[in-house]
Amino acid sequence: MVTRGQYIEYLIASPRNYTCSHLAEHLEVSHDSVSDFLTREKVTASDLWEQVKGLLQDEEEGYLIVDDSVQDKRYSQKIELARYQWSGLEGRVIKGIGVVNLTHVSQDKKEFHPIDYRLYNPDDDGKTKNQHFRDMILNAKTRKDLKAKKVLFDSWYSSVENLKFIHRLGMIFYGAIKPNRLVSISKDAGYCKPADLDWTQEALEKGIEVKLKELPFKVCLFKLVAQNGDIDWIVTNNPDSTLTTQVVQLENGVRWKIEQVNRDVKQLLGSEACQCRKGRSQRNHIGLVYQAWVSLAVHARSVGETLYQVKQSLLRDYLMTELNMPTVLAFRVT
Repeated sequence: MVTRGQYIEYLIASPRNYTCSHLAEHLEVSHDSVSDFLTREKVTASDLWEQVKGLLQDEEEGYLIVDDSVQDKRYSQKIELARYQWSGLEGRVIKGIGVVNLTHVSQDKKEFHPIDYRLYNPDDDGKTKNQHFRDMILNAKTRKDLKAKKVLFDSWYSSVENLKFIHRLGMIFYGAIKPNRLVSISKDAGYCKPADLDWTQEALEKGIEVKLKELPFKVCLFKLVAQNGDIDWIVTNNPDSTLTTQVVQLENGVRWKIEQVNRDVKQLLGSEACQCRKGRSQRNHIGLVYQAWVSLAVHARSVGETLYQVKQSLLRDYLMTELNMPTVLAFRVT
C-alpha cells in the first residue's frame, strides 16, 4: 500500500521520472497500487495549510502573492481538467491544467511558502481565475486569520472588482496594470493611457495620483523602468504620502517569489509529469507536489542550501558511490 509520505519522498528523490510505473518499480509494488492510491486519496489545499501554517512568520508588513501557472499537457490525451488556456510562461494558449496559487512571504522577504491553491476547472465549479483569487484572499484574511496586509499580483488580476475587493478588506495592493488601461489625473483632464501622462522627474520618483477608470477611489501610479527598457505600470492604494518609486520597485520585486515556487514545482518535483487521466489523480498529484516543495524547502533551509542544491546532492551521493564502487565496469579489450 502506497502512503502520502512515500509519494512525497519519491517526488523529492526522483531525478526526472515521476510516473506511476517508476514509483511502483522502486517500491516493489504493482502499478495498480500506485494508480489506486492516486485515485483513492483526497488531497486538498487544506492539507497544505495544515503542513505549512506553523512555519509562517506572519506580520502585518508581510505579503500575500497570487499568480497562476499552467501544468503543460499539450502532448497528453484525454486527461480530465486539461483545457486550452493562456500560458504566461509560453506566451500563448496551450493545453494544460491551470493552477491559481497563493504564496505567503515574511516581512523580511526571506521566508516564503505556498499556502493555498485552486485548480481552474470552470466546467465543474463555474469559477473564473479571478474568483479563485478573491476566494483565496478572503480565506487568508478571515479563516486563516493571517496578519499580512500587502497583496501582490500581475495585470491578469488587476480588475476593478479585485482592486475594490482588496481595498474593502483593508489590505494594501501593489498590482501591475496593462499599458492600455485608462487613467485620469482630474475630471477636466479626461482619461488617457499611463504612458500619455506627464512624467516629470518628480512623477518618476514619487508616482502620480490617478483615477483608474471605473474604480471609485484614487490610486497612485508608478512607472517602473527596467534596465532593458521594459516598463511595468504599478498601481497601489497605499496611503503613505512618502512612498517612492524605489520603494514600490522593491515591493513589486517580492512578487517573483511565487514565480520561484512555480518554477520549482515543475523543474524539481514533476508537477506536470503525472499522466493519469482521472481528475482526482491529477488533483492529488499536484497537492502532494506542493507538500513536497514545503518538505524540500524546510530541509534546504536547515542545511543552508537552495532547493536545487539539495536535489543535486541526492544525485551527487549516488554518483560518488558508483564511481568508488561501480556496478557496471568499463569494458576493455585486452
